[in-house]
Amino acid sequence: MNQDYSQSSTGVVSQSFIQRVYQWMAAGLALTGFIAYWAAGNTGLMKGLAGGSFFILFLVELGLVIWLSSQALKISPVAATIGFLVYAGINGLTMSFIFLVYTSSSIASTFFITAGTFAGASLYGWATKKDLTSMGGLLMMALIGLIIASVVNIFMHSTALYWIISYAGVLIFVGLTAYDTQQLKALNASQPGAPDQLAILGALKLYLDFINMFLMLLRIFGNRR
Repeated sequence: MNQDYSQSSTGVVSQSFIQRVYQWMAAGLALTGFIAYWAAGNTGLMKGLAGGSFFILFLVELGLVIWLSSQALKISPVAATIGFLVYAGINGLTMSFIFLVYTSSSIASTFFITAGTFAGASLYGWATKKDLTSMGGLLMMALIGLIIASVVNIFMHSTALYWIISYAGVLIFVGLTAYDTQQLKALNASQPGAPDQLAILGALKLYLDFINMFLMLLRIFGNRR
């Protein structure tokens, strides 16, 4: 009886960890979406972002991601939570420009396409018996290649490369979603009492997968104004 109780208690704790990961991810996405929509309707703010603040915010975002990824377990749960929410808020500012480039209806429809694709990839990563560990390294190398190609295309303005980057990006982030989900499942099994900082770190990874998948799909399905 004690053994059954222990297993039941562990299951509750494990479920709580996974719930925290997805709840924080959802909170981050909601905050990003709200701020992006609000900022897009603020003409003065958009002029300020276009005047050079955008690049500064991008550097701050990059710094926050590096800091959270490397220091998540060394800081307090409150600091990790604030850092994640600040990042999601700043990302909302940098993403506000999509409302000026794409129609609201295509942004909304692409969001739902992304949600369905993300859910399918995450479910696969959770349910599959296949070890995706080796795939993680390949996906990271592909991601680095994608970033380099994107920078090169800023100067080349190649339409063909634009579409290759877009479709390849979707595949890469679908794969990363499945991989990251499986890693969280393994963490969930090995550390059922995982601290809040790990839940925030897991939420950040899935948040980044979702946001980048959304942006790639928006390049494909979005209708420009």
